[in-house]
Amino acid sequence: MQSVLNALRVLEEVAARQPVGVADLARALDLPKSSAQRALRTLDAAGWIRPAGGEVTRWVLTTKALQVGRRATGELSLRDVAVPMMEELRRRTDETVHLTVPDGDKVVLIERLETSKAVRIILALGTHLPLHASANGKAVLAASAPEVIERQLAAGLEEFTTATLTGRDAVLAELTLIRERGYATNSGEWRDDVSAVAAPVLGEAGTPIASISVNMPTSRMSPESTAAHGALVSETARQVSAALGHSRQG
Repeated sequence: MQSVLNALRVLEEVAARQPVGVADLARALDLPKSSAQRALRTLDAAGWIRPAGGEVTRWVLTTKALQVGRRATGELSLRDVAVPMMEELRRRTDETVHLTVPDGDKVVLIERLETSKAVRIILALGTHLPLHASANGKAVLAASAPEVIERQLAAGLEEFTTATLTGRDAVLAELTLIRERGYATNSGEWRDDVSAVAAPVLGEAGTPIASISVNMPTSRMSPESTAAHGALVSETARQVSAALGHSRQG
């Protein structure tokens, strides 16, 4: 029984810290290094983790872990529809493309398609992003019902960087702008080095069930790339929404 519990604890820690090595896992979980190593080998043999970039000293989750999570949250069909369209978006932008879904007062990253460029944004699957300070979050918030927006504003808005919008009027004005142009932006509002454009994916009822984003280092974000990528991500999100049953308006 203890070996099973150790394996599950190691799986959770890999998910939180990937890519991660055995020494860091052993320290974080207060396990003997040999126990952590055995758990990693078990999880590798079962297909739950894999070496990061072929390097056997560091580990990341496989899609098996994601599939189980998606079945638990009903997101499998969303991913099946979205990923082929995200692939085309990545091809046209050659930037990293993310798929997130709402999770309480945040959004969580469930799929990532990476750019071919050497300098890139790398966020672990399962990363939670704030609604008011990330492009994915703002895209979802702008498409949400007024009571959802009010609840978010009333809860208080954390300042992550000097660019983060935390004032009520500023956030409401930003959400209005997002609705008008069809996509949200993040210019170093969550992390100084991370910028993005995103658009919401709407379900049959017209409520946001996901968001798709194009992500890049802030140094690569320009007014021209923002507008170009924003138009592409907006169209991609509309296509995914339509495929999931949302009737496009206007």
